[in-house]
Amino acid sequence: MAIQILHRKNQAESTHKIEKIDFSRFLSGMPARDYIFQNIPYEEQIRQVAELLEDADAVIIGAGAGLSTAAGMNYGGRRFTDNFQEFIDRYGPAYMTDMYSAGFYPFPTQEEKWGYWSKHAYLNRIEPDALPLYRSVYDLVKEKPHFVLTTNVDHQFWKVGFSDEEIFATQGDYGEIQCEKGCHPKVYDAVELFSRMNEARTGCQIPSELVPKCPVCGGNMTMHLRCDQYFLEDEHWHEAAARYGDFLSEYSGKKVVLLELGVGFNTPTIIRFPFEKMVRQEAGWSLVRLNLNEAVVPESLGERAVGINADLAGSIEDIRKLCAGTGEERAENDA
Repeated sequence: MAIQILHRKNQAESTHKIEKIDFSRFLSGMPARDYIFQNIPYEEQIRQVAELLEDADAVIIGAGAGLSTAAGMNYGGRRFTDNFQEFIDRYGPAYMTDMYSAGFYPFPTQEEKWGYWSKHAYLNRIEPDALPLYRSVYDLVKEKPHFVLTTNVDHQFWKVGFSDEEIFATQGDYGEIQCEKGCHPKVYDAVELFSRMNEARTGCQIPSELVPKCPVCGGNMTMHLRCDQYFLEDEHWHEAAARYGDFLSEYSGKKVVLLELGVGFNTPTIIRFPFEKMVRQEAGWSLVRLNLNEAVVPESLGERAVGINADLAGSIEDIRKLCAGTGEERAENDA
């Protein structure tokens, strides 16, 4: 395969010796003038995508924040003010503008920091059931070999039925914590702890006895989110990266649909640019980009790229219905 995301060492060697993934090796180098919003009727685009998926040997999903937003996990607006008004009142609306930005307020105490983050994690990771849009995505690809590459940290792919072996979540998880200074390469499941914090919180802070401390250095803990140089790429992270690399290699030379959902330009070097480069280098691969207002695709990819500039949830449902109808017609013909 032309693109090599990473490679395994000798199988007898430790998985810790897997090379670190370097997403900068995937920059597409696509000139800006090549990007276009396609002037194709929406219904025709939906038909094109359904045909590509029907004909594919495998599907790779690339999911960004836009997918969770379209699914109803909005971090701003009423959902933020309805749930975090006490934090807005305490720390000021200039700093508490949305759930994500508010998390990086310089809370004066650990009790206040975890008062905020435990509620954030509870609302966005622990409390929500599998969301309907994510279920539709799963239904769309479950009959095909598939893999998920995502920057989302809300655990929705697991909740709807994707197996752990099929997911590479590059940016962490709202249900995990790590040493603030990354003193040892291990992350910890904090779902139960966050639930306890959420119940015990008074005002904007939790009781001191619930503040987590690093079991190795005794220092502070933090969310397992990629936000600074201390983010831990633990053993599970590297194993997921290796499985992604294996999937790319396995389907090199075959028909693959890169189904990109809600990926903007916040971290384009993880999904958006790599997907473009892979389509350029693999003649049998195609790119489907669903993202309202950011669905530009390289014109040079021709019919192997479809950029749908519409409501993501509605587009997925229309594609799913058309694929289901095609499957029923095929079954009837076979009978």
